[in-house]
Amino acid sequence: MTILLSAVIFTPDTIYQDHGIVFDKTIIKIAPNDELRAQYGNACEELGEGSVLMSGLINPHVHLEFSANRTTLTYGEFMPWLSSVISNRDELINSCDNECMQHATHAMLNNGITAFGAVSSYGFDLEACAKAPQKVVYFNELIGSDPLMADALYKDFQERLFASQEMKREGFYPSIAIHSPYSVHRILIKKALKYAKDNILRVSSHFMESPAERQWLDDNSGDFRPFFQNFLKQSQAANTAEEFLQLFNDVPTLFTHAVHANEKELSTLSQKGHTIIHCPISNRLLGNGVLDIERLNTQKIRWVCGTDGRSSNYTLDLFEEMKISLFIHPNQPLLPLAKQLWRSVTVDAAKALRLNCGSIAPDYDADLLVLRIDYPLTDQLSIHLITQPHTIESIYIQGEKIQ
Repeated sequence: MTILLSAVIFTPDTIYQDHGIVFDKTIIKIAPNDELRAQYGNACEELGEGSVLMSGLINPHVHLEFSANRTTLTYGEFMPWLSSVISNRDELINSCDNECMQHATHAMLNNGITAFGAVSSYGFDLEACAKAPQKVVYFNELIGSDPLMADALYKDFQERLFASQEMKREGFYPSIAIHSPYSVHRILIKKALKYAKDNILRVSSHFMESPAERQWLDDNSGDFRPFFQNFLKQSQAANTAEEFLQLFNDVPTLFTHAVHANEKELSTLSQKGHTIIHCPISNRLLGNGVLDIERLNTQKIRWVCGTDGRSSNYTLDLFEEMKISLFIHPNQPLLPLAKQLWRSVTVDAAKALRLNCGSIAPDYDADLLVLRIDYPLTDQLSIHLITQPHTIESIYIQGEKIQ
């Protein structure tokens, strides 16, 4: 059992000054420091002035297999970026061996990320994720819009899924990702979602990331049309947006991006209890616009903040992601937005990924960060922790001190 006494325990909703935490694998008790000193005496560890205790961060969406990218790809617009991914895919994949992906998981850990959702296209990141110190929701990605190739594509997907299910460790959760409505045929989606439902697996998907996707799904036009005709000999989208979302009606899903979702689609996402993953840096680099979080709040859609992968980001740092989000939504009141961003990388992300962490409360896993700051503690700490420098001194996952 560990007892940490801090200057402040920080949660998105409440700041507890001069409080401490008692925990083993899970959190046992939260109480004022004086009360814990009286009860536990010398067993208490005094963290001292400027110490902040908080939940570990949760990154719901990352692609580790592209972690070798730095300046290889083309940014600014979605289609030139996609073309550069296709042109450089083999080079980037071959450049990122297991050591490269382990470096990415440790970089996330150093940035306070104690759990993450990894979207795996090829299964090359399986070992790195299975051996990562963090909790990992491992999304095996299904892709393929050609119905003639459905059996072969599903077999490959199954092999990767089954391989991940054999990698048993506590905190590792084999799951399913459906790439997107434009890239997966409904035959494949139905089979994968039935398996997910039957086996109670978590599900993720990209949805309405770009204007090109919007036009292609709506009327088979726009920048995606020559792309599909040239690469896949297809002149019609694999699904409409409405057809696609209907397939997920009874499978709560994390939909990444949704920048170009319309009101009807948002209403469906709300009614069916889905979650949207907000990736502001990726959206900016790929020229896809800004997610309208006010619409999400109005529709009462849970949204969480994620980094995406190094193919569309320069870092895997949720503090940086929150900072960018704080500044690209200028019409949102600052302090409420900061608090919502903190919820999006802790308690709300944990709920979306079905993890028993993200909250400073009894019986939740003791996934904790100890931060050190050199500025006064105020009621605007939610803003300052995003915008001001800090040091992560200690990281605990399920009560074990990782660093």
